[in-house]
Amino acid sequence: MEPVTLTTERLLLSPFTADDVDVVYAACQDPAIQRWTTIPSPYERHHAEHFIGRMVPDGWRGDTEYSLAVRPRAGGPVIAAVSLHHPRSGTWEVGYWTAEEHRGRGYMAEAIKAMAHWSFTALGAVRMEWRAEEGNAASRAVAEKAGVVVEGTLRAGLLNKGTLRDCWIGGLLPSDLGLPGPCPYLPARP
Repeated sequence: MEPVTLTTERLLLSPFTADDVDVVYAACQDPAIQRWTTIPSPYERHHAEHFIGRMVPDGWRGDTEYSLAVRPRAGGPVIAAVSLHHPRSGTWEVGYWTAEEHRGRGYMAEAIKAMAHWSFTALGAVRMEWRAEEGNAASRAVAEKAGVVVEGTLRAGLLNKGTLRDCWIGGLLPSDLGLPGPCPYLPARP
């Protein structure tokens, strides 16, 4: 699939470019991003170059991961990153980080909703999942603000830096965004 560009009220979600390496490298120096995400730690410039130059295009080409840079709609540098990767048939998992100076403004919840809408309408996703290591309250707050329903804790459900960790898991369904799903859904609870 070719990379797409998505717009929201305040944001432009667009493909990363080689010009984004310095901004991504700087943002990923944040100890919270290194602690809670699966990026390498320490995060070096060659990691940002590999992410933008290799991982992102390979994900799009292989239809396995769709990563987009999040920028202000009016223009400017990358303020966050959001991606969908395909762990199971019909289900895409969202991952994200936001540069420290841009947190608390609702940007990531807005970006997650845009990615979810795109996954349901363009990819035919039946579900979007979110996972975060148990204790990552900031990620959970963002996910819930985006409409993700936290469904529980998975023991050893997240591999991060060579260690299995318990994680929260949640989901967003097409119906949560007022969209039809590709399959009928029969919930266990009324």
